Amino acid sequence: MRKLLTTTAALAFLAGCAQTGEAPVASASSSPWKPQSKVSIQHPEWSRDAVLYQINTRQFTEEGTFRAAQQELPRLKDLGVDILWLMPIHPIGLENRKGTLGSPYSVQDYYAVNPEFGTEEDFRAFLDAAHEQGFKVILDLVANHTAWDNDLAKQHPEWYEKDWKGAFRPTPWWDWSDIIDLDWSQPGVREHVGGAMEYWVREFGVDGYRADVAGYVPLDFWETMRARLEAIRPVFMLGEVQQTAFHFGAFDATYAWDWHNTSKNVAQGKGNATSFYGYYAENESLWPRDAMRMTYIENHDSNAWEGTMDENYGPALEAMTALSFAGEGLPLIHNGMEACNAKRLAFFERDPIDWNQSANCAYGDLLKALIVFRETNSALANGHWGGRMQKVETDRPERVFAWVRRNHENKVVAFFNFSEEPVTIRLKSKLANGTYIRFKTNESVTLRAGENLDLPAWGYLLLADD
Repeated sequence: MRKLLTTTAALAFLAGCAQTGEAPVASASSSPWKPQSKVSIQHPEWSRDAVLYQINTRQFTEEGTFRAAQQELPRLKDLGVDILWLMPIHPIGLENRKGTLGSPYSVQDYYAVNPEFGTEEDFRAFLDAAHEQGFKVILDLVANHTAWDNDLAKQHPEWYEKDWKGAFRPTPWWDWSDIIDLDWSQPGVREHVGGAMEYWVREFGVDGYRADVAGYVPLDFWETMRARLEAIRPVFMLGEVQQTAFHFGAFDATYAWDWHNTSKNVAQGKGNATSFYGYYAENESLWPRDAMRMTYIENHDSNAWEGTMDENYGPALEAMTALSFAGEGLPLIHNGMEACNAKRLAFFERDPIDWNQSANCAYGDLLKALIVFRETNSALANGHWGGRMQKVETDRPERVFAWVRRNHENKVVAFFNFSEEPVTIRLKSKLANGTYIRFKTNESVTLRAGENLDLPAWGYLLLADD
């Protein structure tokens, strides 16, 4: 069949040439083998080994304000995170509101600050303090839809999508009754939302955006806005989408939903170590080398609607977290993870994180140590800066996920026992040969092909060359 299709295509090409009188000679510009797309954006240098930290302002502190969050910046600095992602900071709609306080993703005004969190001056003070302490700050942008009582609905009803009766409508299929969809075929929509994006970057010094449901908004809008924002200052863009095309001219990073789902399935016994092969094979073969894909254990959605990190991962939590930081990907810490937050945070109500849990939480120390490990091993850097993962062959691939990442100056070797039983493996390739320093303990470890290696249940071994 493949031969037939190839022959048919060739005949069609020759027939076309005969009709035009042209010789079938392919130039560099017309060659069918010429790449159609390439990455045109440049990641800001400060994103090289960056770790994201998501702040739900409503739940982050007892007060739920920018001022209170500002007081926590030194603690986050000590944790080692780099880019702070603030969930939407804008006023929330009242009409069709869910719960008492509503969803932050039901935006009433793109150019204003939610009084629940404080004043515009409070937000500016938070941003300035974050910059002074070395953080970058990105805002959650909700471009696909607005609150029902956003003034745009009255001023420009033609800017919204309509149902079969001609009435405003939420995004189809989802239970998003508190919002209505914008119509992106309207130029005014693009200018209003795009203008708001420029406003916060230009007037406040915001360092970029996390784009909510980015795949529901035309790609050309994001590409246009990336160029317009770059004309103001270098920005970092994270899109809630899992499509390769969004990396060429718009986003530095996108969601790795497939990684998150695979890691949960393996942790819950619905797969084994080889379950990750599909994700990482596609990551290497399909996605741009520059792409940063957010490999996350938890975010606001997963915590609220899927379960806590303990519910989702159980005894596999530490190993999966280590993989999210050391494997190819952009790691995320959702607020409360470092304190072993044990509850699903309410989405539409005040439900502050109990930071007292951190007193008995070793997981926070693990996160801090993993950040240092990434920073001191350049092979683990984000995007094109880091090394590709290469499979290490063992005699138990269904139990142990093993790989090497290396660049011109650094090498990291990893073994993950993704099973509930201890395992002894035999190294079958020389790829991992060498003497290394073990993560956390700093002990010296030598690996040789043909030798055995023991791993406890849900245990892992991270090694960096000396």
